[in-house]
Amino acid sequence: MIRFENLSVKFSHTDAEYTAVDRVNLTINKGEFFGIVGASGAGKSTLVRTVNLLQKPTSGNVYINGENIVNYSGQKLRNLRLNIGMIFQHFNLISNATVYDNIAFALKASSTPVKEIQKRVPELLELVGLADKAELFPPSLSGGQKQRVAIARALANNPQILLCDEATSALDPDNTKEVIQTLRNIKNHYPITILFITHQMEVAKSLFDRIAVMEKGRLVEVAPSYTLFATPQSEAAKALISSDYKKAVPKKVLEQEKDLYMITYKEEGAFDPVISDVSRKFLNTDLSIIEGNIEYVQDKPIGRLLISLRTRDEKEKESVISYLHRKTFISRLDAE
Repeated sequence: MIRFENLSVKFSHTDAEYTAVDRVNLTINKGEFFGIVGASGAGKSTLVRTVNLLQKPTSGNVYINGENIVNYSGQKLRNLRLNIGMIFQHFNLISNATVYDNIAFALKASSTPVKEIQKRVPELLELVGLADKAELFPPSLSGGQKQRVAIARALANNPQILLCDEATSALDPDNTKEVIQTLRNIKNHYPITILFITHQMEVAKSLFDRIAVMEKGRLVEVAPSYTLFATPQSEAAKALISSDYKKAVPKKVLEQEKDLYMITYKEEGAFDPVISDVSRKFLNTDLSIIEGNIEYVQDKPIGRLLISLRTRDEKEKESVISYLHRKTFISRLDAE
């Protein structure tokens, strides 16, 4: 279990002080696949780097399995870091060493016997789907393969915790899918806690049990993944989800249509005929469907429709929106 208690991290620049993490309280359960999302500069990476003390907190505490680690140093700190694997956006592989040797490096650093290394490295390569790449060098690998080597290296010493800092951000969609599938397999085979930072909401909905949303150093929302995507409460979460959704809509449409709304309906309601109900009930209002889909988060459906709302009666428009609020989760979608 990981617990942040009233944690703050501040940086000083000349005469100014910048708060990167602001009084965060958060508990991550043992064995959880936990995501932290937010815009660039929200404080995600700074927060996660306090887990292995790559970043010292200014104030507050970090507990791992009930023990406060903030004052660890020397051998205690080295032992802590052996128990925490970490992968980054950039793979940090040794380009003139083979895939095998890149993974073996982590085991040698922890004084693992040679026979154990010879047994462990092939197991890790099999786990990440690279059993046939042991003698290749990193420059000959795709981005997804490089990241899978980095994952294998991070898991070499059987850590209890894996930290992933924007691990898919530098990858194209196909390689991202490879890494996502690899992490799913690891989660199914190992009793490991994974803490994953991303700004990619498509990745978030594919992986996480729960999600924390950060904005300007503060924790503004924590929820199960399905709940966050179906009914986001904070403005930061709504902005991240709508921004991701707008990528599927031509910018020209967003600029031309004045009254665009995204309606979200969940679970059984994802299949309800809400639009036809509105057409029957409100005769002075026209609803046009611009785009729509049904997606699955944690194996449960979320339906989304982007609609244009046109009416000759402003009072009826208010009634339509009120009706949709009762049946769905509705938010206005602007071009910006």
